Amino acid sequence: MRVLLADDENMILGALSALLSLEDDIEVVAQAEDGTKAFDLACIHSPDVCVLDLHMPGKDGITVTRDLQRAVPGTRCMVLTSHAAPGYLKQALQAGARGFVPKTTSAQQLAGIIREVHLGAQYVDPGMAADALSSGDSPLTRREADILGLAADGAPICEIAQRAALRPGTVRNYLSDIMGKLNVANRHEAVHVARRFGWI
Repeated sequence: MRVLLADDENMILGALSALLSLEDDIEVVAQAEDGTKAFDLACIHSPDVCVLDLHMPGKDGITVTRDLQRAVPGTRCMVLTSHAAPGYLKQALQAGARGFVPKTTSAQQLAGIIREVHLGAQYVDPGMAADALSSGDSPLTRREADILGLAADGAPICEIAQRAALRPGTVRNYLSDIMGKLNVANRHEAVHVARRFGWI
């Protein structure tokens, strides 16, 4: 099996590559430190399986997975994460990921999961699956999630309005609705809650 690994933490990337290379049936054909490079290398090498970190510079693992479904449909993608927020699992599966695995997984277990995914199976960590089922769906609409995402870096209302091509009053209304749905006092708390559940 030809495998591509992508993680923005060089130590994890190097260790994973070394450990997986010890497996007789796995060849690590490419490594990437960010999502954009991972996508480009996958297009060049057409690996059987891509193991992608959830949070990376450039494109995150979910975006790379979605883009590769169109660009290299024969490649199966797995998302590896230390952030087990339920919303991320749902997004990853919707994007076409065949696996969703915590970074606490041993290299030996990961090799087994890669084999399963390569054969067409889907693997979701049981603990993460249970959390996702118990958390329910996001109460935010797609537009509300977009607005909250634009507000996440603490930008002023005028700047958010400009980025979203909306009027400042409309942005205030959106943020007010979001805070009501999430039962929080301000937008900073709203961002915290939404990130914890993987809704933005």
